[in-house]
Amino acid sequence: MNLKGTQFTDRDIQILRLIAEGYTSSRIAEELCLSVETIKWYRKRLLAKFQADTSAEMIRLSIELKII
Repeated sequence: MNLKGTQFTDRDIQILRLIAEGYTSSRIAEELCLSVETIKWYRKRLLAKFQADTSAEMIRLSIELKII
């Protein structure tokens, strides 16, 4: 996997941290005053950035790479 050149916004990192804390999409949406659909879009985009199939894999990679 090559993340070189991949950009993570402050919002990406904020959402990654909340996912890592176990928050659901609904809870993240409520916490950030965004729609659930927006959070689902962020999750899909983050999975693609990490080339991951699951949220667990994405979080493991983000911790290993010291993104969160």
